Amino acid sequence: MPAIDGKPLGGRLARLIGAEGPIPLARFMAEANAHYYATRDPLGAEGDFVTAPEVSQMFGELVGLWLSDIWTRAGKPSNAHYVELGPGRGTLAEDALRAMRAVRFEPPIHLVETSPALRQSQAGRLPTARWHDDIDSLPETGPLFVIANEFFDALPIRQIQRGENGWHEVMVDWRDGAFVPVTSGPPLDALIPEMLREAPPGSIVETSPAVESAARGLAERIAEQGGTALIVDYGYVGPATGDTLQAVSRHGYADVFAGPGERDLTAHVDFTVLGRTAKKAGLVVHRPIGQGELLESLGIGARTAALVRAAPHRQTELVAARDRLTADDEMGRLFKATAWLARDWPEPAAF
Repeated sequence: MPAIDGKPLGGRLARLIGAEGPIPLARFMAEANAHYYATRDPLGAEGDFVTAPEVSQMFGELVGLWLSDIWTRAGKPSNAHYVELGPGRGTLAEDALRAMRAVRFEPPIHLVETSPALRQSQAGRLPTARWHDDIDSLPETGPLFVIANEFFDALPIRQIQRGENGWHEVMVDWRDGAFVPVTSGPPLDALIPEMLREAPPGSIVETSPAVESAARGLAERIAEQGGTALIVDYGYVGPATGDTLQAVSRHGYADVFAGPGERDLTAHVDFTVLGRTAKKAGLVVHRPIGQGELLESLGIGARTAALVRAAPHRQTELVAARDRLTADDEMGRLFKATAWLARDWPEPAAF
């Protein structure tokens, strides 16, 4: 198993549990994903999964046009910044910025990314970019035009499960040579929304202090400096019960608890929590819509037709990419989009 500081991650976690007892699921997920993203490029056919920008250039181009439209109607502020959270290989930014240049919107590029492997890929596409370890180090003046595509789903979650004697935290233990989930600790009924407290035994409620903290930090910056954020991720409108934690390896589902740091761990995003957090910071929040609805509203049909006219031999490929991004049984419904704007900024297209 690959190592951190000379020690295999799985072995290090097993020893930690042996010394201190079971650890919170959130810590297990945070440690696993930190190692996973620090040691590889997980994207593409040779990796573990594919994101929307990797499916087609149309996704990034339409995002760029969406940003450009708001920038234009906001008076074309000259001190604006392009910000992307978790920018993958830089594919989305490359496509979006190309579309933005068509209307002479060429802001400085800021990428919030901690993975050395992915920073290297991004640098090849975006040599003028500045990198940031977190949201706090973003520029403190000028409106922020933010994109977060599949960023929040990788942040660690807590799970709280209902037993016969109330709701308890899901922890990770090391038993018989394997990591296993267990419930322990004091009752946490007060953390469960009232409408869910009488859910059947075995029910799970997920929360994410990490998601709320990142959302709060981003929203406060936009409220103070102006700008907008387009957030696209797979998720739901809560509150709800359910275990959404999953592991992906080689484009298929895998055991969440096997080989920590060797597969991508994600959980569905609660868009209600995102929206509530942004509203508390003073932003205008637009309800989540499906990714398919977003892209159709922004003209993916017309863009597909234009690309087909330019390259007729690619028609089958281009239509398949459009359908993968927009169809209800593909990415169109599961993936949702929400828009945040500073007060008195223009209404966003598609919402």
